[in-house]
Amino acid sequence: MTINSFSNQEIEVTSVYFRNSKKGIESYPKRMVYEGREYNFLEEGLRYLINKKDKLVKLFDVSDGQVLYRLRLDGSRWTLVGMKGI
Repeated sequence: MTINSFSNQEIEVTSVYFRNSKKGIESYPKRMVYEGREYNFLEEGLRYLINKKDKLVKLFDVSDGQVLYRLRLDGSRWTLVGMKGI
């Protein structure tokens, strides 16, 4: 699946949810604000961990039921990487 890329626009994640895994409890974004509009995500999503030298970057593929969003968490900074209609 190809996600249309953006110029990495910073967003605000206003809510998260937690899920148990073999590695422990993992957090996922549940709600974001982008361009003044609030988006609520379904509690289904994928999380990818990327080790970039000394830093851990997390990518999330989440959906609101109509659009698939790819978000990146780098430290405490959230970025909308891309989105694609489903």
